[in-house]
Amino acid sequence: MSRAREVLEGLAATTVWQEELYRHLHAHPELSSHEVETAAEIAARLEGFGYAVERIGGGVVGVLTNGGGPTVLVRADIDALPVTEQTGLPYASAVTTVDESGATVGVMHACGHDVHVACLLGAAELVAGRTQAWGGTFVALFQPAEETAVGARAMVEDGLTTKVPRPDVAFGQHVLNHEAGVLGTQTGPVLSAGDSVRITVFGKGSHGSMPHLSVDPVVLAASIVLRLQTIVSREVRPGEFAVVTVGSSVAGSKSNIIPDRAVLLVNLRTYDMGVRQTVVDAVERIVRAECEAAGSPQPPTFEYYDQYPLTDNHPEVTATVTEAFRAHFGQDRVMELGRVTASEDFSRVPDAFGTPYTYWGVGGFAPGHPGPPNHSPTFAPLIQPTLSAGTEAIVVAAMAYLGKDQR
Repeated sequence: MSRAREVLEGLAATTVWQEELYRHLHAHPELSSHEVETAAEIAARLEGFGYAVERIGGGVVGVLTNGGGPTVLVRADIDALPVTEQTGLPYASAVTTVDESGATVGVMHACGHDVHVACLLGAAELVAGRTQAWGGTFVALFQPAEETAVGARAMVEDGLTTKVPRPDVAFGQHVLNHEAGVLGTQTGPVLSAGDSVRITVFGKGSHGSMPHLSVDPVVLAASIVLRLQTIVSREVRPGEFAVVTVGSSVAGSKSNIIPDRAVLLVNLRTYDMGVRQTVVDAVERIVRAECEAAGSPQPPTFEYYDQYPLTDNHPEVTATVTEAFRAHFGQDRVMELGRVTASEDFSRVPDAFGTPYTYWGVGGFAPGHPGPPNHSPTFAPLIQPTLSAGTEAIVVAAMAYLGKDQR
């Protein structure tokens, strides 16, 4: 029997509380940087499993040392989104909150972070219950505020690398709208770098009937939106990946008033840091040039936020984990994930330690019925086999390094 299978002998018992916990987490989501009850639940369970627990940067880390051997870190994100749930599930979220603008919004685990928490807690219990099967240190890290790209950085800035043993390898996983029970791995870039930019352009306000006395920021913003569309098609080398999306263009409040400014929210995605710089430079050059052409009375401003690093899977680590997955799950349940254009801040954690990592996908929907994308109000992974597959994946990956027969 493999060490992973030995550890997983307790899975049936773990599944009983794990499914109940998942439903509870799904029904009681908390927004980024407000994961108070979620973190408390995680900490209590880890302590019950025998882990040394630390609260770091709003997150929770459990460390279980079991003699000599390598150190493996597994990360799960724990925050929810400002989305009103429309799944119709009996355990659907009815939670609402007031956002920064003062509007009442729903709160939902529309990205599957409740799956991630349940899977890592399940794996943490299993690993703690079969210490005879492995040697080394298992680190379970639960990170806040992934959706706002500040959680991993907050943990690092709060001394993560000095409070937790340096891992030899790090893992992350994400539930996706693929077939439940199927895993996807990918060598090299797997999740794009992401940058959001708030661009403010300035005009000169006037009465709507007197446009000749204005510098119209609405027209200026429209020109910028159109010109930004040429960056990918004319400035990025064919075959390279880049996305430039203008998600919001806001100016004015009344039909007969020409406002004095417009605000554009732009999102950038790239897989290469050189391409990223090309895109950023092009955005700023185009905006400044259009402002000058329009006679804007002052230069535009650029505010970068929600910035995500590239997730770039280490080739050797990915090969080791993929081989372990295929041996455990079978060839037909392990696919090539391909590059995913979404972004994550997971890599900030292993990068802070200088640790190689790999990040894989876990399917969560019925065969032949691709689920809605993450962040959809109808995103509802099947509880099983999703939880079991995600839990097994963590154990199998960890035992590829910690299992005594692997050392």
